[in-house]
Amino acid sequence: MRLPDKVYDVLKWVCLICLPALAVFYFTLSKIWGLPFGAEIPATINAIAVLIGALIGISQINIKGDDANGKE
Repeated sequence: MRLPDKVYDVLKWVCLICLPALAVFYFTLSKIWGLPFGAEIPATINAIAVLIGALIGISQINIKGDDANGKE
């Protein structure tokens, strides 16, 4: 499966910047303000980031494989 360039760029930004920042943000606020599930929510966010990273990584491998085989 080949992702459109714009979708790939957005998912990559979400995966590498947005979700890890959100996880750290919630973890920090949970310690300061006593918010619930201070470890569970950031761990879940990071698991989602890893899943997205794996999926876009697979897409990138497929693109390189298609390019090597002359497919577009």
